[in-house]
Amino acid sequence: MNTTKNPALPAERYTITTALIYANGPIHIGHLAGVHVPADIYARYLRAIGKDVHFVGGSDEHGVPITIKAKKEGITPQEVVDKYHKMLKDSFEEFGISFDHYSRTSAKIHHQTASDFFKTLYDKGKFIEETNMQLYDEEAQQFLADRFVVGTCPKCGYEESYGDQCENCGTSHNATDLINPKSAITGNVPSLKETKHWYLPLNEYEDWLKEWILIGHKNDWKPNVYGQVKSWIDDGLRPRAVTRDLDWGIPVPVPGGEGKVLYVWFDAPIGYISASKEWAEKTGNDWEPYWKDTTTKLFHFIGKDNIVFHCIIFPAMLKAEGSFILPENVPANEFLNLENDKISTSRNWAVWLHEYLEDFPNQQDVLRYTLTANAPETKDNNFTWKDFQARNNNELVAIFGNFINRVVVLTNKYYDGIVPTPTGFTDTDEETLAQLRKYPQIISKSIQRYRFREALMELMNLARLGNKYLADEEPWKVIKENPERVQTILFVALQIATGLSVLCEPFLPFTSKKLKKILRFAPNDSVTLSTVEGPLTWNDITTKNVLLPSSHQIGNAELLFSKIEDAAIQQQLDKLEATKLTNEVTDKTVEPQKETIAFEDFTKLDIRIGTILEAVKIPKTKKLLRLKVDVGIDIRTIVSGIAESFSAEDIIGRKVTVLCNLAPRTLRGVESQGMILMTETPDGKLAFVAPENDDVSNGVKIS
Repeated sequence: MNTTKNPALPAERYTITTALIYANGPIHIGHLAGVHVPADIYARYLRAIGKDVHFVGGSDEHGVPITIKAKKEGITPQEVVDKYHKMLKDSFEEFGISFDHYSRTSAKIHHQTASDFFKTLYDKGKFIEETNMQLYDEEAQQFLADRFVVGTCPKCGYEESYGDQCENCGTSHNATDLINPKSAITGNVPSLKETKHWYLPLNEYEDWLKEWILIGHKNDWKPNVYGQVKSWIDDGLRPRAVTRDLDWGIPVPVPGGEGKVLYVWFDAPIGYISASKEWAEKTGNDWEPYWKDTTTKLFHFIGKDNIVFHCIIFPAMLKAEGSFILPENVPANEFLNLENDKISTSRNWAVWLHEYLEDFPNQQDVLRYTLTANAPETKDNNFTWKDFQARNNNELVAIFGNFINRVVVLTNKYYDGIVPTPTGFTDTDEETLAQLRKYPQIISKSIQRYRFREALMELMNLARLGNKYLADEEPWKVIKENPERVQTILFVALQIATGLSVLCEPFLPFTSKKLKKILRFAPNDSVTLSTVEGPLTWNDITTKNVLLPSSHQIGNAELLFSKIEDAAIQQQLDKLEATKLTNEVTDKTVEPQKETIAFEDFTKLDIRIGTILEAVKIPKTKKLLRLKVDVGIDIRTIVSGIAESFSAEDIIGRKVTVLCNLAPRTLRGVESQGMILMTETPDGKLAFVAPENDDVSNGVKIS
């Protein structure tokens, strides 16, 4: 993680934040694709073009999801957040998210910063106090805030909406708006109880928000962001509670705040500021220019479910406080689905980053590439393991990796790894080098418009340019007839390889580092044979005629990417299939108990152990088998609808449980003289209800 800053002109200062991630579980690909990978690309790009970048993120350690997790695991909320904060921080670092600082909201500096922010607004009279009725669980003796209550969304009708937001349609609402609410703690129907809270009167900021966003950012904010914000404002803004009746969080620091904490949506975005303060304390830098200097540009990278908080509520908070800058842009993304289903942490339907890093070691860039190529920039998109494999094998390996490998192998083969001296450039050479010089601007244009998928495609087009150039020029053939021409061909190809090593860094940082090492011009390269003066910059690719000079020694070839085999993908698909089956069991509705019967009624049932002696499929039926079963007292015919789960030959000799005194019934012309007792597996297959011990004799009664 970056800890130092280079001096820069004020106009070149950027503050970038990523939505704080709940410390109640690990990171999944939805977080990465929607928030952290695009933010990291943007931060790395800005650094590459010489900007002063301050990039912060952190763990959101307050709020109801944390307390619910603690209750489920039988531990304290602090133990929950300590466990997951470390996991989150370590995963981000291993994945190459280049935060300048990654903080947490349970930190003392955050508690102080958030408390001071609240008190400033309180002292300025920016809040209103209201006493109203809130949902209350009598059995748990607790107010039901946010995810402590579920019910039917008043907007879309989703029956499992939380008290603060519907995960189905994304609408934010109050818990009292829910239809048929139920306590998530006890399952009880809550009552209403009076309580007092502080509110931020968003309605008072409506005119200002219209001017600032609807007029001021009409042409530069993404349509999906602008549209959602406009919808909120057009519907009319209402006061929003900034406190909650909870015991986990930042205590309300004013008289009357006993037993209450700051609402997590108020507390969490202040975490960006406290992260900057913590970074400043550790590095000796000044945090204020990154938050208070009007020449600094502030960017929030978030998912679409956080648009209202970062585009309306947090800006209103900053406006009310008065000393902070406002966001320049909030390039929110839509959601990423997994194998055509919505990612769900509660149902374990996700690709977890820490598991990916274990299953695919040293392949961070493959996931970064796939998530960027499928980024949900303007609409929900989809991740599939087959696409992941195809993008690696058909694009990273076959295009990018193949080009670099051929260039490096041929340079070592023909010139012992020494960059050859060109002997004259053809029109094709000149045109190819001219195209190379255009790519920094082409890629920049896409990144600056937050079109990261498009920017990545252009990067790959540069790799395609190199591949095509080599394929057309065929140096492996030309070397026999015109070795001097090959010097120029490989010189040109090495310039493209060098350009790729610089331009791929925001997207593929591990690949960039590896390629620079192969080309021997990385700043931290211990090899002393480099003739490159200092690290190349983004702008150098456009302005310098020579990127990798003649006589420069490069290293040996190393594979940048490796083919991913079918077996590795099948392992991931099997894991998801197991999750799906588990969810089906969990979701399966348990039939309610039937009407109570008397003991005498039970004793009327004659249930015995038997053995299947014969089994024959009944013609023109899908499900029916005709069985001969020895039940001890006799051998009888039983028709059973089990043919879709068992073949006739496989069940001969099986012990079964038989209801013997069931009235005979004729099925497809065969009289059935009893019933085989069965149950069902999670995947819908039938299973015999039978004794574990095969020594149990036929005719033994069940009682």
